[in-house]
Amino acid sequence: MEGGGQWPCWRITLSLLLCFGNVVSAQIKYIVPEEVKEGSVVGNIAKDLSLDISTLAHRRFRIVSGPDEPLFQVNQNNGEMHVNKRIDREKLCDANIVCSISLKCVVEDPLEVHYIEVEITDVNDNPPIFPRSEQQFEIAEHTLLGTRFQVQTARDPDLGINSVRHYKLSQNELFDIDVRERHETKIPFLVLKKALDRERQSKHKLILTATDGGNPSKSGNLNITVSVLDTNDNRPVFSRDSYSATILENAPLGSVVITINATDLDDGMNGEIEYSLGENLDGKMHDLFTLDKKTGELQVKGKIDFEEAGVFKLDVQASDKGQLPLIAEAELNIKVTDINDNAPEIEITSLSSVISENANPGTAIALISVSDKDSGVNGKIICTLTENMPFELKPSFKENMYSLVTKGRLDREATSMYEITVTALDLGKPPLSSCKVLNIQVSDVNDNPPEFTQNSFELYLSENNVLGASIFSVSAFDKDLKENAAIAYNLHQGDLTFLNINSETGIIYALKSFDYETTKTFHFHVFAADSGSPSLSSNVTVNVFILDQNDNVPVILYPVSANGSAEGVEEIPRNVNAGHLVTKVRAYDADIGYNGWLLFSLQEVSEHSLFALDRYTGQIRTLRSFTETDEAQHKLLILVKDNGNVSLSATATVIVKVVEPKEAFAAPDDKKAVKDEEENNVTFYLIITLGSVSVLFVISIIVLIVMQCSKSTDYSSKYLQDANYDGTLCHSIQYRSGDKRYMLVGPRMSIGSTIAPGSNRNTLVIPDRRRRDSGEVRNLINFNNISHVAINFISHFEESAICLHSHDIIELNMLFVLLTRLICNIL
Repeated sequence: MEGGGQWPCWRITLSLLLCFGNVVSAQIKYIVPEEVKEGSVVGNIAKDLSLDISTLAHRRFRIVSGPDEPLFQVNQNNGEMHVNKRIDREKLCDANIVCSISLKCVVEDPLEVHYIEVEITDVNDNPPIFPRSEQQFEIAEHTLLGTRFQVQTARDPDLGINSVRHYKLSQNELFDIDVRERHETKIPFLVLKKALDRERQSKHKLILTATDGGNPSKSGNLNITVSVLDTNDNRPVFSRDSYSATILENAPLGSVVITINATDLDDGMNGEIEYSLGENLDGKMHDLFTLDKKTGELQVKGKIDFEEAGVFKLDVQASDKGQLPLIAEAELNIKVTDINDNAPEIEITSLSSVISENANPGTAIALISVSDKDSGVNGKIICTLTENMPFELKPSFKENMYSLVTKGRLDREATSMYEITVTALDLGKPPLSSCKVLNIQVSDVNDNPPEFTQNSFELYLSENNVLGASIFSVSAFDKDLKENAAIAYNLHQGDLTFLNINSETGIIYALKSFDYETTKTFHFHVFAADSGSPSLSSNVTVNVFILDQNDNVPVILYPVSANGSAEGVEEIPRNVNAGHLVTKVRAYDADIGYNGWLLFSLQEVSEHSLFALDRYTGQIRTLRSFTETDEAQHKLLILVKDNGNVSLSATATVIVKVVEPKEAFAAPDDKKAVKDEEENNVTFYLIITLGSVSVLFVISIIVLIVMQCSKSTDYSSKYLQDANYDGTLCHSIQYRSGDKRYMLVGPRMSIGSTIAPGSNRNTLVIPDRRRRDSGEVRNLINFNNISHVAINFISHFEESAICLHSHDIIELNMLFVLLTRLICNIL
């Protein structure tokens, strides 16, 4: 058969015709490869059918049947059939081994129908293609070796040699490819040749390459991902075999102590870890700590106290969630850091709450131990006592042990109870301290004798006291206690004749009534003894001064008649002048002071204009001269009374006879002789007395002047108000008050003068020489007073020497004794 067209096509056509000529039933058959270029000549139908080329156009040469899309066209000018569009054999014939297209070619006039078959031959224009570019496998890590897993098959539209010829798997150690042919299709299988270990590699990436037999060959790739499924074959593993942590005691609740970590190579539930505390832990650990099962954080749940436990040892567990959970354990050591949260504690043992005041220094009272639950510096303790106490702490050979001992002599009378504060201070920052108070009572011993409230007592007792009545009481106290302070009073044996004392109360009773005129002063001793063993005692002197009462009536000394009555007769000349001394009434009162100061007054007188009575001296003087009309005899009734609160008095009667002058001188000689003798005796005695007083007075002044010049005047003199003496010295008495001695002087006073009770007017104060321990004499004497008294006395004596009697002599003796005592004190 002839054909037309280009050489390549014809060659292909001829080749096809030679190969398949026996089986083609068409009149004309062309063979053309797919994917030839458009316009390529398939063959010359006119020549092959022996048609006249020149008539083709006229006969309307054309193709009338074929595919919907005209793949071929004929040229009416030369009869050639060429490719009109791209020919894709796989699209036209799918997977058919022979792919041919039947065409009808029509020529009119006459009508001729010719059948043309065009066989499309395959070319290797398609690579093998897998349905999906990736394929995933999930294979358990304990899958048996040799297990096969089918891989998707690659598709190649080409046929024959151009189709898939073999598969190749990328290089690996675990898998191999096995190709089996099924229904003329090569099916690849993935074969496990080595055990999987998900923990080493959980996923494997493989590439399967499908290659056809074309020349050149084409290939396609399939990405295979093998995910190794986990089995619970790995236990959780902690990051460390043992954990250590440090925490402050008293850490806040919820504080994180440590975070533990464990890993599990397994996957999924097999690799999910839960944390927990060990099952065998003490239940208290679960009260102190809690472990978060997910995060592994160990948190504080209860109070952490270093003093209860300084180290906590815990077991922690990590378990996975596999069907058969695997568990791992680790050790956790928690060290608690001490903080200064405990104050020192003080313990007192063997406490003696009572100690005798005569205990020797170093006597142990108590054993004191201090402790602190803290450690290190926080547990170091300094122990101290209250300052200014007669006690001290002596450390023992054992640390924090002390003995409380006395460090000095105790005196219960000064301090009977000690409140000792023991302070323990630690060295933490900030430091904490605690205190404990010990009450130590000092017991009494009889170390104090009774003491009187005064060194000496002075009792001023009025005379004529009631017999058996209490006159005084003394009181002594003893600083000791109980029987050591129980005091019994008693008197000296010689004093018991006129005094008695209550041994319990110290009240003193008089067993006799005292008379000032008999006893003016005396003293006695009171003894006070306690009931201790041995007993201690002391004594005190009680100086008693008897106070005068107005119990003596004035005694008329002159005039005194022969029968003892106070009545006298005085004769005076009628020619005497006014102021003539008629006589002097003499009276004496045994009392002293106001009670002994006498006042004279006229109670009755026949002629008031003739006579006057001096109320202090008792002198009776004429007020005027006598006249012829005056009577020759006058009676004067004179009242003498003292100045006591209740005055006592006496009366005297003086009868004055007025005589003529020559009768007045006609007195008997014997009477005049007696009177002259009496006056001479008195004058002699007065001269001696005045001379002695003057000499003593001068000596006193000289001695005092010498002492003043030779010694510093470091002592003071205290004198009372000077008395203005204008009369005779009536009475004087010395008495003692405290450390002073007094001389009470009764001067001649004016009618309106008074001495207030308790005052010391007219009193000369002389300090007691015995009060000076150093023996220094401090005599406080007012020289002006002494000289004034002496001068007044002398002037009074000169004025009234004519009327001195025995009572004036007594007063002179008293003044003499006074001056003598003053000089003795000075010397």
